[in-house]
Amino acid sequence: MVSSFTPLPADATSDGPAFSPLYQQIKTLITRSLRSGEWRPGELIPSEVELAARYKVSQGTVRKAIDAMADENLLVRRQGKGTFVATHSEQKIQFRFLRLKADDGETGNVTRRVIDCRRLRAPADVGRALGLKSGDTAIQLRRVMLFRDVPVVLDDIWLPGVLFKGLTAERVAEYRGPMYGLFESEFGVRMIRAEEQLRAVAADSIAAELLQVKPGTPLLSVERLSLTYDDQPVELRRGLYNTEAHYYRNELS
Repeated sequence: MVSSFTPLPADATSDGPAFSPLYQQIKTLITRSLRSGEWRPGELIPSEVELAARYKVSQGTVRKAIDAMADENLLVRRQGKGTFVATHSEQKIQFRFLRLKADDGETGNVTRRVIDCRRLRAPADVGRALGLKSGDTAIQLRRVMLFRDVPVVLDDIWLPGVLFKGLTAERVAEYRGPMYGLFESEFGVRMIRAEEQLRAVAADSIAAELLQVKPGTPLLSVERLSLTYDDQPVELRRGLYNTEAHYYRNELS
C-alpha cells in the first residue's frame, strides 16, 4: 500500500546509487498510481494538500514533484481547477509526437488511410525492440498520413499483441482522434516518451506507390520506439517521410 511509504527526511544523504531527492521519490509514487490506473487519463488528481498528507511530506515537496511531472507531460495544471492526468486528447498534446511541418509553416488538414492491420508472430528485430518473448504475437499496422490530401508519411507500426487485443483496421479507421488517443482510451496504453533514429533512404517500389513518388525518391526514415510508464516499450514505428514540401522539426533544450 502506498500509505505505508515512509519517505526519507529532507536532509538525508546517501553515498549509494539508490538515493534520490525526496520530491523524486514522491514523483515515483504518483507515477506508480498513474500506472496502476488509480487516476485515469483526463481525471483530476488529489490536491497538493491531500497528497502531502497522504505521503507525509510538505506541500512544497509535492508541488515540486507535480511540476516535474507537468514538465514531462504526465500531468496538466489547469488554473482554478486543479491538476489532471495528461491525456492524448489534450489539444496541446495531441500532436506532440508529430514533428512534420509544411514549408509554409502550416500543418493543414491531416488525415490517415489505413492500408493493413494484421496479427502475426513478431519478427526477431521487432520482438527485441518491444521486449517480447520468442513466439509472441505482434500487431502490424500500416497506414499513410496525408497532409492537405497529399500522401506524405508511410508508417509501419508494430504493437505487442497482448496489449492490443481487438485492434482492427476498422477500429483505427473509425476513430477520429489521434491514434495515441485511441491506444489510451480503448486499450489503456499511454505513450509517455519516445526515442527516434533518423536516416536518409531511397523509396522502394511499394513506398513509391503509396506515397505517389518515383522509385528512388529521397525519403527520411524515422524509427521511433515509444515507451509508457517505467520505460516499457509499447510501440515500434517505422515511418518514411516525403520531405519535398515538409521538414522534420524538433526542439532541443
